[in-house]
Amino acid sequence: MRKSNSTYSVLVLALAFVLLGTLTSQAQILHKPVPADNPNLAGNSAWTAVCASAGFNEYFVNFTWDPPLVNSNNEFVLELSDANGFFSDPTELARVSDKNTTFDFEFQFALPSDMRGNSYKMRVRSTSPAKTSPASDAFSMYFIDYNSPLLISENGSGTIPSGGLIQICGGGSVTLKPHNIPSASTYIYNWYRSGTLLSTKSESITVSEPGMYYVELDYGDCSGSANTLSNTIEISTGTSAGLAINGPNSIAICPGESQVLEASISGMGLKYTWYKDGVVVNGPTIDASSYTVNSSISGFEGSYEVEISGTGVCTERSAPVSITRTGSFDITVNNSENIVLLPSQTKTLSVSTSATSANYQWYRNGVALADATSNSLLISEVGEYYVEVTDNGGPCTPEPIASTTTTVVSPDSFEFVVDYVGNYTSCESVDATLTLTAINAVSDNGAKTDVTADLQNSFDYQWKLNGVDVSGETSKTITVSDQEDNGEYTLMGTVDAFEALSNSLDITLTSNETLQITANGNVLCEGGEAIVLETSTDLTDKSFQWKKDGAVVDASSENITVSETGVYQLVITSNACPLVSNDITISAFDESLLVLDKPKDLILIEGETQTLTASGADSYEWYDAGNNLISSGSFYDFTEEGEYLLVAYFGTCTVSKVITVTYRDMFNIPNVITTNGDGINDLWVLPNTYSRDPNVLVTIFNERGEQVFSQAGYENNWPQSTTTFNKQNMIFYYKITRGGRSLKQGTITVIK
Repeated sequence: MRKSNSTYSVLVLALAFVLLGTLTSQAQILHKPVPADNPNLAGNSAWTAVCASAGFNEYFVNFTWDPPLVNSNNEFVLELSDANGFFSDPTELARVSDKNTTFDFEFQFALPSDMRGNSYKMRVRSTSPAKTSPASDAFSMYFIDYNSPLLISENGSGTIPSGGLIQICGGGSVTLKPHNIPSASTYIYNWYRSGTLLSTKSESITVSEPGMYYVELDYGDCSGSANTLSNTIEISTGTSAGLAINGPNSIAICPGESQVLEASISGMGLKYTWYKDGVVVNGPTIDASSYTVNSSISGFEGSYEVEISGTGVCTERSAPVSITRTGSFDITVNNSENIVLLPSQTKTLSVSTSATSANYQWYRNGVALADATSNSLLISEVGEYYVEVTDNGGPCTPEPIASTTTTVVSPDSFEFVVDYVGNYTSCESVDATLTLTAINAVSDNGAKTDVTADLQNSFDYQWKLNGVDVSGETSKTITVSDQEDNGEYTLMGTVDAFEALSNSLDITLTSNETLQITANGNVLCEGGEAIVLETSTDLTDKSFQWKKDGAVVDASSENITVSETGVYQLVITSNACPLVSNDITISAFDESLLVLDKPKDLILIEGETQTLTASGADSYEWYDAGNNLISSGSFYDFTEEGEYLLVAYFGTCTVSKVITVTYRDMFNIPNVITTNGDGINDLWVLPNTYSRDPNVLVTIFNERGEQVFSQAGYENNWPQSTTTFNKQNMIFYYKITRGGRSLKQGTITVIK
């Protein structure tokens, strides 16, 4: 027996109000943004790619959303993904606050000048409630900030060869690079060889094959909006002429001597470029087929090459020739470069050398010292000391080499410098180590000399906390690991009659205590159980603050009830440092988490079964129209038509769905009946969709438009026994309506 749809509707609505107080509000739906035409440009259509520049950068996207209304303080934000379509760090393009009652509007935006790529996407985010639309399709978006022809040259030198021709020989290669574009490495390039696009996308390309090479900036679908095609460089190849540097490939010369290097090819009017360690030292110069290496110039040692270029030959570089210095030797000073000489104190300076037969001469302030001709010197005066060493046993004419200078000073005072060891952060670190990093001898005119290495073991040390000696801390380093020892630290040092005090460093350690907050839920929903944040830490007599998104929301309650989404923390001030709890993120409930595998309006054939499965929730309850719990599973098998209620539980939040089940009509509305009394087709019978529904009104008119029958909840009972037909074939008109809205209309032919 079929049940009345009206009865089911009343029962289901009543059940929903009993269970939930009110039905959960339908959530807003944000649709993905789509390109729109520019209303400020006549005759244009929606864009397919964004090709912005300094001269034009005005674009529009259309955005629609579905009610209910957002909150009055809501803002809609248009966001842009990265070039790969990801929103891990989106860029805000536009924000509006005056569209909270407008369900269809357009954003205007300008493309940021650093955007270039083929897979950008957009989305729209609302702030109250916090929701995000699906992402748009992917689009090419380029800001064309460089729109001039590129100029390319070898290695980006700026010199374009005569006729644009570069010849390379013997399997060599040439690197081409633009030289007239700022920040060249930030762009993507299209390189071509004789019209064929190459795979290289970087700012430079190294080539060895002959052809016509040129480049343009790759602006993707916007490349046609730019004009960056470069000049052409022709690369040709040829046979090596066998260029070399005459003589051996390794040459050693004595100090003060020079060496002339000669190219093996000369007298042809060619250009010669000489290189040392890969860097040009001479040229390109016509007919400069020789180059002189002077050992009197510091740093002359190295690897030398020569390159030729010019008409009739291909560019070619020789094998390297190594130039070294012979007769050289090393001098090592065995003391530091800076020495402090205390009163009545003497020091010994000494050197060691690799010279085979060394002679020594010591100097003070540039003046040779009498009888100072050994590898060591006893000093008792301040000044600048060095020694000259001559090797009389080498292959070259003896030439003295001077050692580095050692500065000897007598201090007026000393200065200590202390610093933190490793990473220390105030109110974050649980321990800190301080150490002496420098000892400076200060002269009477204020000049400072670093004497750490020379004197750090000569001082007696004492660490002080807030000006008071720290017991037992008499080394150069101190480690503090207790909050009770927070304060200002200095290091005192004494040597002879000198006393030095360091700079001061503050140590403020955080507590090693852990502050934990908990919540009875993290999803905020209308009508759901209140979310309470609390901690097991005793907050009595403590200074504390509850924060949401970094802003203080409460400074007096030991627990708080959450009414807004956001990231919550508890901060306690402990020993002048904030003790910060873990974060708890409270998010808005999303009704779309409930997923049904079929539409909530089911149609089934009478006698068959339809299974509806729900997913996404923690638990489920299915009710029939009589407020009876019929299942607690994730699915239900429907066999009878009517209205049912599904309640899905997400923690303290619920979502309710009314499920409507109707029988499928197995026949159409008849347009012919016979009233001959044989019991077959005597009545005008409607499908289940329209019969016995108190909300459906069936009205029948005769051929003159006069109403002859009207019934809500039609019982398939026309014509009635009292109805008479005075013609053989009479035509009637019917109209089926629900709530004043027409559902069906047509004709009925009555055959007697």
